[in-house]
Amino acid sequence: MAMGNDIDGSGGRTGTGTGLADTPESWEVIASRTPFQGAKTAVRSDQVRMPDRSVARRDYQAHPGSVCVLALDERGRVLVLHQFRHPVRHRLWELPAGLLDVPGENPLHAAQRELYEEAHVKAADWRVLVDFFSSPGGSDEAVRIFLARELTEAEGERFEGSGEEADMELARVPLDELVRGVLAGDLGNPGLITGVLALAAALAADGLDALRPALSPWPARPYEA
Repeated sequence: MAMGNDIDGSGGRTGTGTGLADTPESWEVIASRTPFQGAKTAVRSDQVRMPDRSVARRDYQAHPGSVCVLALDERGRVLVLHQFRHPVRHRLWELPAGLLDVPGENPLHAAQRELYEEAHVKAADWRVLVDFFSSPGGSDEAVRIFLARELTEAEGERFEGSGEEADMELARVPLDELVRGVLAGDLGNPGLITGVLALAAALAADGLDALRPALSPWPARPYEA
């Protein structure tokens, strides 16, 4: 019987010691245009040379990238926000998050800013929880989710949100309740789903202190430390 999950044929996996790894690759772009440029993102249309030498058009959202913060308090509760999202016509439970709309911005600094602005909270301990591409078939958005612990109330005046952020609801929810909500299909935000399940997996495996340092390299969105 074929062992479909074996990479080296010996029952084990090859690579960096963490199992399978994605690899960077680029195919020849014959032509590229930007039919739409928005305030933060754009639509790009590329003519790409395929392996069989044919050329195919690939349209996708050009995105600066995003950061999310899974803020975990001393009681094992996760800080979440209830925010309206017009494209999906839903009010979603989400993690504090924001765009990397300053070229070369340090993602940790962006995450700290978002946690302060959206929740008026600061954290003493920061680690990388997980990195992912939000929709690699239709967008180049890369997302880094940080784990923030040792939470305290931030100093100074609260940030005044506008637009969708003007009436956000803030809550602290036990992790196991969020996991149940994800698996039941009640929670649909990709950052929340990815972060919550990654945290549960980390707790069940090597523990949170084994997570990557907060300033770990991020090849998908290089930055200055």
